[in-house]
Amino acid sequence: FLGPTRECDAIVHVVRCFDDDNIIHVVEDVNKPESVDPIRDIDAIDLELILADLEVVSNRLGRQQKAAKTGNKTAAAEAAWLAELAAHLEGGKPARSFAFDPDDDSQNTARKELGLLSAKPVIYACNVGEDDLLGGLDENPLVAARAKEENAQAIPICAKTEEDIAGSSQEEKLAFLHEMGIESTGLDNLIKASYDLLGLISFLTDGKKECRAWTIKRGTKAPQAAGKIHSDFERGFIRAQVISYDALADNNFDYAAVKAKGLQRTEGKEYVVNDGDVIEFLFNV
Repeated sequence: FLGPTRECDAIVHVVRCFDDDNIIHVVEDVNKPESVDPIRDIDAIDLELILADLEVVSNRLGRQQKAAKTGNKTAAAEAAWLAELAAHLEGGKPARSFAFDPDDDSQNTARKELGLLSAKPVIYACNVGEDDLLGGLDENPLVAARAKEENAQAIPICAKTEEDIAGSSQEEKLAFLHEMGIESTGLDNLIKASYDLLGLISFLTDGKKECRAWTIKRGTKAPQAAGKIHSDFERGFIRAQVISYDALADNNFDYAAVKAKGLQRTEGKEYVVNDGDVIEFLFNV
């Protein structure tokens, strides 16, 4: 599984946080009874990622050290920080806690080429039991503490319940959440956390055939957002007619009422799109 993981922008680490004698838990010795230990499981996966990174770093370090002996100063400089990174990994620490220099372009290029698994930001998804949903959806305190140490997030989610309600209508989901005293499902919370981690937002387009959400990087300007729909929209961008989702919701999604209240704005090329903007793009090519 390590190959595809190298192409990912972040890792969602699903951690078992519930006891169930009917579900086998992967342990080193199946003949030894062991309780569920989320921190041990996190460490086991982290170690796999760290060891894979150490192999990659060591191989590149060897090549750069060899090149440095020929008088290559660039190779010597890279070999120096690669040696420090290798020592960091050998100490069982993930690459994301290593003090990389964000202003060093050559180092940033090398980091991208290395594709370090343990350097990727992580979200811990605490897979809790159905009984844990009673009274609210809370993350495992041990995992929450670990996440805090790593400046990460721990999101509680009950996979069994998510499976059960996957085919339910929106009304049935809302009724279930109300009954359990939960504002949103664990999956919804996980999606939001993933968007925040990756710096993503969504804007909406609402046409006669469909209403659709488009994912863009936070800070994207209107022409580039239009380009997500079609390159012609960006190339011939004129202006954007923008309504916030909240304004529509407050007016029962009545476009005429929203426009009558002056809540639709006309924005130009420098407008930075906000999360939840409902946009109609005007263009000419």
